[in-house]
Amino acid sequence: MSDTSSLRPSSGGRLSRRGFIAGTGAAVVLGGTAPARASAAAGPIADGAHVPVLVIGTGYGGAVAALRLAQAGVDVHMVEMGMAWDTPGPDGKIFCNTREPDYRSYWLRTRTKAPLNYFLGFPIDRDIPRHTGVLDAEEFAGITVYQGRGVGGGSLVNGGMAVTPKRENFASVLPTVNAAEMYDVYYPRANAALGVGSVDPAWFESTPYYQYARVGRKHAQRSGFPFVFVPDVYDWDHMKQEEAGTVPKSALAAEILYGNNHGKKSLQKTYLAQARATGRVAISPLHRVTSVAPAGSGRYAVTIEQLGTSGAVTATKTVTAGRVFFAAGSVGTSKLLVKLKATGALPNLNGEVGKGWGDNGNVMCGRANHLWDPTGAQQSAIPCAGIDNWTAGGAFAEVAPLPTGIETFASFYLSITRNPHRAEFTWNAAAGRVDLSWQTAWKQPSIDMAKTIFDRINSKEGTIYRTDLFGVYKIWGDHLTYHPLGGAVLGRATDNYGRLSGHPGLYVIDGALIPGNTTVNPFVTITALAERNIERIIATDL
Repeated sequence: MSDTSSLRPSSGGRLSRRGFIAGTGAAVVLGGTAPARASAAAGPIADGAHVPVLVIGTGYGGAVAALRLAQAGVDVHMVEMGMAWDTPGPDGKIFCNTREPDYRSYWLRTRTKAPLNYFLGFPIDRDIPRHTGVLDAEEFAGITVYQGRGVGGGSLVNGGMAVTPKRENFASVLPTVNAAEMYDVYYPRANAALGVGSVDPAWFESTPYYQYARVGRKHAQRSGFPFVFVPDVYDWDHMKQEEAGTVPKSALAAEILYGNNHGKKSLQKTYLAQARATGRVAISPLHRVTSVAPAGSGRYAVTIEQLGTSGAVTATKTVTAGRVFFAAGSVGTSKLLVKLKATGALPNLNGEVGKGWGDNGNVMCGRANHLWDPTGAQQSAIPCAGIDNWTAGGAFAEVAPLPTGIETFASFYLSITRNPHRAEFTWNAAAGRVDLSWQTAWKQPSIDMAKTIFDRINSKEGTIYRTDLFGVYKIWGDHLTYHPLGGAVLGRATDNYGRLSGHPGLYVIDGALIPGNTTVNPFVTITALAERNIERIIATDL
């Protein structure tokens, strides 16, 4: 699926203002004298502090903004609702295993809520201690949205599939953005900084850990579908060493849903590591922003709750910032902006805030294979391939692992589809919360598009759908999304570079900018768009 141009080095020859500033070491000062340089080890942000730039969230967009601002000489403080995830637990590991969820697994839940929550017809969720765990299963009417919680955001919990959309599909993703710039400059820049690579085809053919993907390839090709390798941010050499037994197993030990302890190149190892190394970026984990409001002289007052690991508020702080970047993820950013507009904290936000939200067309299913097509008891938790029927049927299906540790004879898939439905976040004043208007019935177009692949494969192979993975006699995982997008759409809630309407100095720089669908896994597009936007903001606003 990846355009080959996305794998080229970033084009050179142009010295941007950012590059000039970073190269000369000159500092960009926002709103007064230069403050003391930030430090990654400075500790939590203090009540009453003033920072030139506050970034809300540490996911893809926020990490890009922090790094590029720091390289331009700007001091940045990032606040993150989740934990730092830098301290091992009692078992010596930072993250728990997918097959054995514990207190580290879920964000403030007392029972797990696994995306695949049945097996052989039996519920598999279990009770856990309430803790600020790494995966949030946030429930709205009609849909559960899975999000990463911690320094690194969604990069902590996703499968790392780093896909650049096909160029011919880009206009449907971001119609107001220059595609040539994205494919010549910003996608290559994002792919390089994220550390994107592809599985060694020869190793793929020989390892038992991708037998499930080879079975998926055979079935796809026999039904006439293109089967494609998909780039990822996993360290593929590390995975080979995992198989050889020379390093601890990580992807090959089912580490994915609740974090990966070794091989995955999360943002902690890429953008955020580079940002910290500048000495200009500080991060406050377990800090949740509840309000942003004008404070005079072009600054903003930001109210922040500090959390304990039980979720209790341990302190409330007010800081001021010269500029604020909303990077709390599509849901987090959208919910906060909708609340701030409705309650009068940011009254000049326009009526597009909260609109244009979609699920990237996510829908899941499993197929029951014949006994002569085992998918393997050993399965890498990192997907590396997919089935492309986007042009003909509006669906791209990731051939996903089912790392139960036993032979299941099952092929499992996460599909991304061209679902047209868009929901809206609205403020529920009576309940004091933000609601989402998504309806489960809106998943039907996604099911229909996925069926253009799997009905044909089942017919060709003489197989059936599994009905024991999402409930009792239920085929489709139509209750969830891993890929929330939209809610503060580029060119509608913001200008064409993420500046929020009506409030100079406020920016959106995450997946909330993308109107509901990217045709593939979205984080490379989120990263590339952030690279584009922050370059313009540094050049023109600072």
